[in-house]
Amino acid sequence: MSCKTPPARGPLRYTLVLTVLAAALAAAMIAGLALGQVRIPAGQVVEIVTGQAGPSPFRTIVLDVRMPRILLGAIVGAGLAVVGTVLQALVRNPLADPYLLGISSGASAGVVLVIVFGIGGGLGLATTVTMPAGAFAGSLLALVLVYTLARRGGQMTGTRLVLAGVAVAYVLSALTSLVMVTSAKREQFQEAMYWTLGGLGSARWDMLPLPAVVLAAGTVLLVALARPLDLMLVGEEGATVLGLDTSRFRAGVFVLTSLVTGVLVSVSGAIGFIGLLVPHAARMLVGASHRTLLPVVALAGAAFLVLADLGARVIAEPQDIPVGILTALIGGPFFLWLLRRRPEGMPS
Repeated sequence: MSCKTPPARGPLRYTLVLTVLAAALAAAMIAGLALGQVRIPAGQVVEIVTGQAGPSPFRTIVLDVRMPRILLGAIVGAGLAVVGTVLQALVRNPLADPYLLGISSGASAGVVLVIVFGIGGGLGLATTVTMPAGAFAGSLLALVLVYTLARRGGQMTGTRLVLAGVAVAYVLSALTSLVMVTSAKREQFQEAMYWTLGGLGSARWDMLPLPAVVLAAGTVLLVALARPLDLMLVGEEGATVLGLDTSRFRAGVFVLTSLVTGVLVSVSGAIGFIGLLVPHAARMLVGASHRTLLPVVALAGAAFLVLADLGARVIAEPQDIPVGILTALIGGPFFLWLLRRRPEGMPS
């Protein structure tokens, strides 16, 4: 069986796409810093960020309130989009994303357990440590369950993997809800409920280093694995003939994506549909070759979530609605549209 590398666009077009997306991300971040309950002129925002402004009453709002939130949105948006792209290649299913395969549900369950039962608090551990640890443990548990359910006779197909992921996601979501409604403390229930809706309102500077490092390292590794990811698109049998150990490769990358997802979910809550819709839009721009696709997906995902979070802050002022609600309102219709067409560059 011959291997056809997914189509790629020309270098000039690719450079133009990266430039436009980088400019869009920069514009979205400036808009996010300028807009909100307190409106700040964009020029003054740029001066504050670049250190050229003198004493300003807006300095605290820009640097200490809005900047961490916007940077966290960019990190989470980029990471979820990259993970969704890779999962769609691994299972050869255009509808795959961390939520469909149960990874996010496992991470959510882990974080809710930490919140409700105060796990680690007795040892003096900060939530910046216990929540990512709980999310990663939950996502790994989901991974083990999905793998156990999907394997039959030592073999595992993409279809069984997706079905197992959906089943595990439903079970873990139900367990998460059960833990929340039986929580004895009302404030813990409210905190867990708000977190499960997905939001960036609690962002602080000390929350940024871990997800930033995990995102950067994970993306570099996945770009280095672009060729095997391309091979997965031609089918498991074809990839095996071409020398790829598909089971081992899929298991390793699945663990890596669960780690990235767990860390991101621990700081943002369950924000859905980014890993589903952004990869498809990016493929329309630059094709399906992962070496060129993943950087575009990261930029597009970052810009998308920064803009979505800005919308969540200003649409219902002074209410700050969880951004996960807005992404679901956008992603739901996109999901239905996706069901009616065969995405470019993805096998059905």
